[in-house]
Amino acid sequence: MKDKVINFIKYNNMIKKGEKILVATSGGPDSMCLLHILYSLKDELDVTVYAAHVNHMLRGDEALADEEYVRDFCENKGISCFVKRVDINEVSKQKGISSEMAGREERYDFFKQLMEQHQLSKVAIAHNANDQAETLLMRIMRGTGLEGLVGIKPVRDDIFIRPILCFTREEVEEYCKKEQLKPRIDKTNLESIYSRNRVRLEMIPFIKEYFNKDIVSTLNRLASLAYIDSNYIEEVVDLKYKRFCYNNDQHKLIIREEAFSEHEAILTRIIRRALGNLIGTSYNFEMKHIYDVISLQQGETGKMLFLPNKVKITNIYGEIAIDLNSNKKESLLDYILQYPRDMFSHNEEKILNVPNFEYQISMKILSNKGNLDFIKDDLIKYFDYDKIKENIIIRNRRDGDRIIPHGMNGTKKLKNIFIDEKIPQDMRGKIPLVCFDNDIAWVVGLKVSNTFKVTKDTKNILQIKLIERNYKDERTH
Repeated sequence: MKDKVINFIKYNNMIKKGEKILVATSGGPDSMCLLHILYSLKDELDVTVYAAHVNHMLRGDEALADEEYVRDFCENKGISCFVKRVDINEVSKQKGISSEMAGREERYDFFKQLMEQHQLSKVAIAHNANDQAETLLMRIMRGTGLEGLVGIKPVRDDIFIRPILCFTREEVEEYCKKEQLKPRIDKTNLESIYSRNRVRLEMIPFIKEYFNKDIVSTLNRLASLAYIDSNYIEEVVDLKYKRFCYNNDQHKLIIREEAFSEHEAILTRIIRRALGNLIGTSYNFEMKHIYDVISLQQGETGKMLFLPNKVKITNIYGEIAIDLNSNKKESLLDYILQYPRDMFSHNEEKILNVPNFEYQISMKILSNKGNLDFIKDDLIKYFDYDKIKENIIIRNRRDGDRIIPHGMNGTKKLKNIFIDEKIPQDMRGKIPLVCFDNDIAWVVGLKVSNTFKVTKDTKNILQIKLIERNYKDERTH
């Protein structure tokens, strides 16, 4: 069995000579099998083995007994053991997440801390072939794609390794029995109270009995084949991502227009990777969100989309800007463009810079001769210039703000417009307003006012265009 693990480690390039390996150790059969195997192979692999145990404090005395068992085992073998106790129920309550997610976060935070403190290079995790089969079945039932069929990867991020993923659960139990490890048993794993437990205790035995007695090996073979194909696709995505994506500041990432001509399989992965790279995780992004971005790119420039994790997506002349502007400290925007009317000559474009504003403002006065061809662009709007009495103001929203939307006679609360457009609350204060004196003329990206609409009687037209600042190849025409 040790030869099987060695071959699996070598095939997947898991470990290099001289590395320090941290083994995640719960005290159960899988983790004790992993810890014992790596310890027994430490000279052959030329590695140093450490153990990490997190007491989740969920099972009272049973959890304390698990902790003591791991400590004693490591002490007898001379393995350095690190232990952390954390009340997972309390963490779950504070963060508003499931206890399972809270436990995972605490474990991985602990691993990261230990790696930095002790210059460790790898974290070994004790998933086995049955875990892989269960994962695939659960993902298939949820409607997964190719990446989901990869299941549990043997190596992730060149840090997390799974040396006994080649063992079935029966092989793990056989190894523990042979080596007299007497691991701890978490009785909750024997109860059909969680979806995974039901797959383990009911679904897989049913498939084995009535359909395929070798279902675990079959599903692991599927995962291996998907892993090979997925790796090739990811290599292609790596090249395309470097070609089509770039950061234009610390909060914003641009996907070039050319990327949207790529095959759907490549494009969707480019978008997902862009989201993940910018915010640090691709969790909470579903395929629906990815296709929403594609639809946005196919629409008009200036259109915006708001995704989970406080992300704003903007179509800028066919290129897609992914912006974490909701994570920026919100700055006060209240700026009066104090330019005398006689400074504006007809057809002369003026470019203005407003403090704390992500756009430059282009302004131009046009004569209405009845033959103007208005540009359809969410970042360019036209207004009756002669109805503006004194000032043009750029500002954030204020309580009680109202506008007379185009096509309506009565006013509507800005708050209700944001609700109708499904704009998240934490994003509403970031949407700029263009005001003429005390009236809102333009809620950028959403609505324009009926008050200043251009009619056949309009003599002078004010064209306002917003131009993305710090944007590669800025369009200032």
